Amino acid sequence: MTAPSDSPFSQEAALPPRDEQLLAAVEAALPSTIAELAGLVRIPSVSWAAFDPAHVAASAERVAELVRSTGVFDEVRVLRSTTATGETGQPAVLASRPARNGRPTVLLYAHHDVQPQGDDAEWESPPFEPTVRGDRLYGRGAADDKAGVLSHVAAIRALVAVAGDDFDLGLAVFIEGEEEFGSRSFANFLRENREQLAADVIVVADSDNWNEVTPSLTVSLRGNVTFRLTVRTLEHASHSGMFGGAVPDAMMAAVRLAASFHHDDGSVAVRGLVSREAETPEYPVEQLRAETGLGEGVSPIGTGSILSRLWSQPALTVTGIDAPSVANASNTLIPAVSLRVSVRIAPGQDPAEALAALEQHVREHAPFGAQVAIDDVDTGSPFLVDTSGWAVGEALGAMRDAWGAEPVEAGIGGSIPFIAQLVEEFPAAQILVTGVEDPHTRAHSPNESLHLGVFKRAIGAEALLLARLNDRA
Repeated sequence: MTAPSDSPFSQEAALPPRDEQLLAAVEAALPSTIAELAGLVRIPSVSWAAFDPAHVAASAERVAELVRSTGVFDEVRVLRSTTATGETGQPAVLASRPARNGRPTVLLYAHHDVQPQGDDAEWESPPFEPTVRGDRLYGRGAADDKAGVLSHVAAIRALVAVAGDDFDLGLAVFIEGEEEFGSRSFANFLRENREQLAADVIVVADSDNWNEVTPSLTVSLRGNVTFRLTVRTLEHASHSGMFGGAVPDAMMAAVRLAASFHHDDGSVAVRGLVSREAETPEYPVEQLRAETGLGEGVSPIGTGSILSRLWSQPALTVTGIDAPSVANASNTLIPAVSLRVSVRIAPGQDPAEALAALEQHVREHAPFGAQVAIDDVDTGSPFLVDTSGWAVGEALGAMRDAWGAEPVEAGIGGSIPFIAQLVEEFPAAQILVTGVEDPHTRAHSPNESLHLGVFKRAIGAEALLLARLNDRA
């Protein structure tokens, strides 16, 4: 593994010597940091119930070793909590050290679990064998979010390299093990470990950047409502030739119901799902096409500016269907079909209200009197960052100096539902949502990758932030 080929941290004006030393420390350690990240990527720590939990446990132990290697924590523990229904959650890593002399305390969050790899055939290199091609490191979790884990570790190391390990800043590290599976034990974990987690500033390293050379601070997040929708029209399967044309099959009913979710322009047609009015930066269709792989001749959907559709409006996607495969299809009227429906809700909407609106829409639009049922529901609240606090100014300044570019205060279309739980448990804490991703990362998709220049600059920005907070009374 090699350091990125782009130039070191570049500035229009020289930084103070201490800041230059911090960035130089990040630069010097980068090859070993990338190697450690590669080792973590090799552990297939998928937290979903159908996957081997031993891999998540191994990942947690490795993360604990990395946190211990900073040398600033008296104790680093691997802990589990329980979900709301009593199941044992996946292992998380927790470490803390108290603040001294009136300095603030910073909680650094990331997660070490990953999404399933999907179809191996769609990967250009094995998903759990980290591979450098050009200036990107490919592998499942390389960006989301094992790079977030290493960005915290590397930033702490840089601080120690320049300031020594006897600094006054309070630090807590919380590396979760089930974010990709809904953070189901998160709320209990916060309550059980509240004293060690309490902080003035919380840095959540699980978001993206405007592009490979421009940093972002995420200031708005959509919430989510996901559920399984089952559509039934028959008590049992029947011969499609004998009864087709008179008896509605479940696939026909499910397709018609799914079509009712959207207007002809592709915008969401569910009454009760709201949008938020907000100004957005310029983002042309050509950029959307380049960053998403939108096919030639395929039009974007929705109305309003492109970024308002991504940040401030609801979105609804059918992400899975349980039905016979094409290979196993027979001449049969299918009695029941299940859909996995994923809905992103705009900042400001309550997820319980959104779920109620979706349930009402399903009941009102079920065709042919089909029986419909919704279960396996997950919800997460949207979030708006209060940008008036001093920590936001410190973060933007650190990004500006480490990247040599003006940061963008951006929304994202994705959801990080646990942030609302952090705010509920620690209402006085200032939340900073940062990250190591960029528009070409392809998180959750085949060929996920980390831009190594982004990684370096993200570590540098966090190292500067920690040092400046250590100066702050």
